[in-house]
Amino acid sequence: MAGVPEIGLISIGDVDRELLDYLMLALPGTFGGRCIEVATNLNPQDAYNATRRQYHSTQLLAKLRELDHGHASKFLGITEVDLFIPIFTFVFGEAQVNGSAALMSTHRLHQRFYGLPANRELLFARAEKEATHELGHAFGMAHCVNFDCVMRFSNSVEDVDLKASDFCRLCETRLRQECGSTLAA
Repeated sequence: MAGVPEIGLISIGDVDRELLDYLMLALPGTFGGRCIEVATNLNPQDAYNATRRQYHSTQLLAKLRELDHGHASKFLGITEVDLFIPIFTFVFGEAQVNGSAALMSTHRLHQRFYGLPANRELLFARAEKEATHELGHAFGMAHCVNFDCVMRFSNSVEDVDLKASDFCRLCETRLRQECGSTLAA
C-alpha cells in the first residue's frame, strides 16, 4: 500500500452519530491518515438468519468488499445488529485479513445488552478497541497472545474490557513492517 491510509467508515443501519464522530477522531491516531464517512445503502436484512435472530457477519463483510475502493484504502462497517458466524454464538466483528474490509457491531458492547445502565464512555472505549482490532486484521495482523494487546481475541465483553486499546510492542512492530511508513509513528 502506498501513501497514507484512508479509512472509510460505513454505517450499516442506524448507528449512533456521536460514536461515528468519535471513531473518526480516534482511529487516525492509531493508523495515521484520516477517516472519512462513506455514504452507502448497505442493508443488513439480506444477512439476517431468522433461526438465530442474528446477522451473518461474513455476508455483510462480502457486501463491504464489493464497494468501490476509490473512496478509501480500508473500509470499516459499523452496525448495531447482532452478528454471528456459524461456529460461534456471536462475534463482535469480522475482517478480511490483509484486505480492504472490516466489520464491527456495537450490539453486545452496550451495557444495556447485559441488563446494566447505559454507559456511553464505556461503549465508546469498547467500540474503539473493536474497531482497532478489526482494522488491525485488515492491515494484515493476526490474533495476539499478549493479554494487553488490542489484537487479542475477545470471547466476551469482559475480554474486551481487559485488553488495551493499543497494539503490544511486537504487534506494533509487525504492523509498521507490514505497512511500511504509511502508519503514524
